[in-house]
Amino acid sequence: MAVQQSAQPARVRAYEWVRNGILTGRLESGSFIDEATVCQAVGVSRTPVREAFHQLSAEKFMVHSPRRGAQVRTVTATELIEVYDSRRLIEGHAGRLVCERELPLPDELTELLDRMEAVDAGTLEGTDLNYRFHRGIVSAAGNTVLTELYEALSPRLLRVSLMAMTARPERRTHIDSEHRLLLKALRERDTDGFLGTLDAHLRPIEAVLAALPGR
Repeated sequence: MAVQQSAQPARVRAYEWVRNGILTGRLESGSFIDEATVCQAVGVSRTPVREAFHQLSAEKFMVHSPRRGAQVRTVTATELIEVYDSRRLIEGHAGRLVCERELPLPDELTELLDRMEAVDAGTLEGTDLNYRFHRGIVSAAGNTVLTELYEALSPRLLRVSLMAMTARPERRTHIDSEHRLLLKALRERDTDGFLGTLDAHLRPIEAVLAALPGR
């Protein structure tokens, strides 16, 4: 059954249908995605679907080859660890700059935490709010290149974050508490407190690693 039509461009609708399917697990890792299936589900022609596939390939959601077609990329344990390592480097440096230079924090950070705590764990909405909170910290450092590097990580970051919350939903309360501690440390210009909390916050979950190839 085709999804309800919207005012969004056809390419965007196709992109979001596939992307959301990958993030939620509706489209499983390693599975092949047929253009015709997406066309029928979204109600668009093949051209916007191909454009969406190209973007999804660039964002590492899928791999595409002329002979085999489009396939959902499998996240490996090594990749997951590297994503968390990269996040600690970028977010840690951003937080250090905010504290040492006493830079202002976006007003929306508290609101994002309130909204995040009000939605179910392991949802696309919650994962998006989580990304926006952490991105807000990075952008507060005022370093455009640093923010661009973080944004380039976003497709992998979103997928890994959703995998973690789905695997261990009971950690939700702990994660919410760590978010509050991160914000408190930034407001108090407590560099060591921020870095210590961030290091604990961005540690890969063993249950997730164990389920991935390459472990």
